[in-house]
Order: sequence, then C-alpha cells, then structure tokens
Amino acid sequence: MSNFGPLVGAIDEGTSSARFILFRAGTYEVVAKHQQQLSQKYPQEGWVEQDPFEIMEAVTVCIKHTMDKLTEMGGSVDDIVAIGVANQRESTIVWDKETGLPLHNSIVWLDMRTTSTVNELLEKVPNNTRNKNYLKPLCGLPLSPYFSAVKLKWLQDNIAVVKRAIQQDKCLFGTVDSWIIWNLTGGKNGGVHITDASNASRTMLMNIETLKWDPVLLNFFSIPTSVLPKICSSSEIYGKVANGPLKGVPISGCLGDQQSALVGQQCLHRGQVKATYGTGCFLLYNTGTLRVESSHGLITTVAYQLGPNSPPIYAVEGSVAVAGAALSWLKDNMQLIDDVKKAQTMAEEANLEDNGNDIYFVPAFSGLYAPYWQQDARGVICGITEDTTSAQIVRATLEAVCFQTRDILDAMNNDSGIPISQLKVDGGMTSNKLLMQLQADVIGIDVLCPKMAETTSLGVAMLAGAAVGVWDLTGNKPLNIPTDVFTPKISDNERDMRYSKWKMAIERSLGWDI
Repeated sequence: MSNFGPLVGAIDEGTSSARFILFRAGTYEVVAKHQQQLSQKYPQEGWVEQDPFEIMEAVTVCIKHTMDKLTEMGGSVDDIVAIGVANQRESTIVWDKETGLPLHNSIVWLDMRTTSTVNELLEKVPNNTRNKNYLKPLCGLPLSPYFSAVKLKWLQDNIAVVKRAIQQDKCLFGTVDSWIIWNLTGGKNGGVHITDASNASRTMLMNIETLKWDPVLLNFFSIPTSVLPKICSSSEIYGKVANGPLKGVPISGCLGDQQSALVGQQCLHRGQVKATYGTGCFLLYNTGTLRVESSHGLITTVAYQLGPNSPPIYAVEGSVAVAGAALSWLKDNMQLIDDVKKAQTMAEEANLEDNGNDIYFVPAFSGLYAPYWQQDARGVICGITEDTTSAQIVRATLEAVCFQTRDILDAMNNDSGIPISQLKVDGGMTSNKLLMQLQADVIGIDVLCPKMAETTSLGVAMLAGAAVGVWDLTGNKPLNIPTDVFTPKISDNERDMRYSKWKMAIERSLGWDI
C-alpha cells in the first residue's frame, strides 16, 4: 500500500451519468474520479428507457480512467480496500442469468407506461375501493407507476421474451445496483445476485418491517420469487470484483442514491433532513429506528442498515419528479435557454415589476409525486401577460423547484410534529446560487450547501469503508465539510402569499389526463 491508502471507492450510477470516485478512508478528500454521461431513450410519450449495457460500459470506463489517474499519481489497486455502489432507484432491469444478456432496456424510474397497469391493480383492491394506499402498511409505498414491482409486472405481461424467461427460470430482476454488482462479481460465471434493504424498499415487494420479500405483496403483483435478488444490509461484503483493474477488491456497500446522499450529508440522527436536486428532487427525513407512516402524502423507506445484525434506520421521503428536468425542457423543447448553466444569469435578469414576480410554473409533465400523488396532473404556467419575458419563465422554473420542496417539508413537519430547523442540500442544481437563495426564501429556514459536491458518492463509500473497518460511523468523528449557508431574506407575509398562489397553480394542474 502506498501513501495514498487506504482508499474507498464509490460507483455512483445516476440517471444522467455514472462516476467512480476514490476517497481517502475516513475523510471527504477525493483522490481521483471520473464521470461519464448516459443517454436516455424515449420510445413513446411518457416512456423512458436506458440500455443496461451502456450503464455497465459507463461504469467500466469510469473505473478504468479513475484507476489510470491513481496510477499516474503513484497509487495502485492495492490502496483500495473496498468499493460501494450507489444507484438510481426504482429503475428496473431484467436479464438472462445464463447468457447475461438484458431481456429489455431498463425502464427508468420516471417512466409512466405503467399507468394502465396501476389502474388494473387498483381493481384488485378489496371492496372495490381502488385505494392506492392499500399496500402501504406492508411496504410503505402507494400504488404508483414510480415503483419497480409495477414495472416488472408490465414487463412480465407485455414482453414475450421476459415471460418466457420467467417460465424457464432463467430471468433475473434487479434495480440498477443488482445489475452492476452481478456483472462486477462475475456475471453469468458466478455473479452475486443481491440488493440492499434501501433499494429493496423501493420495489413494493419487500416487507418494510421484516426486510424480507413479502408473500402477500408477491402474490398481489404475481411476481415469482425465483427472479428476485437476495436482500442484504447496506454495509457488508457481498463479493469481490472478478475482473478488470479492481480485481479482488471487496464490494461492501450498497445504497439507493438518495439514501446515500442522506448518509453523505451525515444525517445520521433522527430529525435531520436532506434534499438532493438532480433530474428530480428528493427529500429524506431520518426517523431513526422508528417507522413513521405518513398521513400527509409521504412514503416510508429504509434509509440504511449498518450491517446484517444492525436494526434498519428508516426515513420518510418526498419525491419531486421534475427539478433539473424542467431546465432541460426549457433548453431542449422550448429553446428559451441554450445552456442550463446559464439559467441563474438569465433568471437574475428577470424584471420582477409589473407582474414579473407573479408567474407560477407547475412542471407536472407526467403527474405530480409527493405529497399529491396525482397521475392526472399536467404542466401549467399561470400568470402570463403580454409583457412576460423568457427570463421570467426561467425564474418561475427555478421557483417551481423551491415550492415543490416546501410542499414536502410542510408534510414532514406535519407528520413529525417537530419543525425542521435547517435543510441540507446537494446535487447538481445546488451550483445555482440563486436557486439556493430562492429555496431559503420559500421555506423560511437556512439552507446548508456543502462545498464538496460528491455527497452521494461519499455516503456509500462511508458504508463500504465501515464494513471493512476503515470508517468510523459512530458519530464521534463527524466530517467537518466546509458549507455555504443561505438565510431567508423575505418576510413571512410575502412567503405565505406566494405559497398560497403556488397552491392555486397546483389546483389548475389537476385533472387533465382523464
């Protein structure tokens, strides 16, 4: 081992890119990293897919380039004691365990093709109630196109090759973590088929209390146990990398990317909250070992499990389907901006006089997620006059992210009864300082943004390191990451007035897809 070690690696496979990052164990210091963009496919309106081979190729490229950089600095694979995998959640992959070939493209988490499948499943709810929360006591989740079981059922019902592979006991299912770990540990030549409790809690198939695949849920969705991965804790050795520049390195951490950001933000105590701004926006509130059943439209999820003999740590979560994706829409569909990085400059140029601060954009392109869970909602822009400018639309788009975040924070406050005192934030959009200030103004509490951007990768590295004894997660040695603090600058009266108009805009977005 060189002077670099010990190092812990993190594969962070998101919706729009993959990256591999090496951290010095026990610190937030990044030693080397590489990032690779990923493409998405849109076969039909509302359908979103990715190529599972492209995902693995991106991961492989990121590992190779990062290891090349480490070698150039005088380090080697001997410095790396463990790696972890953080992944986009709910995205669903099925593959042939004998050939290793995908049976279909990955159906991405925000895909809406399963709306009809959800409607069919609602018909199975007893007493003809069509209650979308019927399964929530078992799995913590409402019936929604968002979650993996509905996507898997659609594949089973509509794709002949998938149905045949299941009948022949050749089909394996997994979220993206399972696909990556199976391939890294050997694939068809002995790959380990596992997931962790945080990812399994996003499928609608795991019992949220026992952390086991639940027979009642499997029966409801008509899913055979033969396709499912083994559920492990988030911090244990699952296997070792079989080939390539990381050959022999243990894989010992696994987390859904939003749970990984919670850990990376060091929200390890009950009552701490983080928001991650990416394609969507995801807020998690750590509830400790207590499972909180939300009565305000949030979902219950496993945050992490620190080893097979440790109790699960739970969270309540609110998900915003469209955050950064709204800026991409302004660029790609509307041509209002030519680069999403210019959104801040353009929004700052908006004239807020003469109704310029009274425009509200609800980007419900494929329905609304938490706390509304309205599949029939569609996007609306309210308050436009003949003087409205593109800069004002861009600003309203940024504010839409902030208002949706407030919707979820209000629900968290109502569920917990304990007012949230600060919001920790991360993700690509946090580089937009105007957005962060608008967020503080809209929610009325401080927004804390770490200057180290890789908190999602850091979280799973922490758990991978803990599993092999090189990272202390007792809380006695917190990582003192430098942080920017954004403090509210508007009055309570203005904040509440603008939020009430946001609620008016939400009402106008409902009931379009009927």
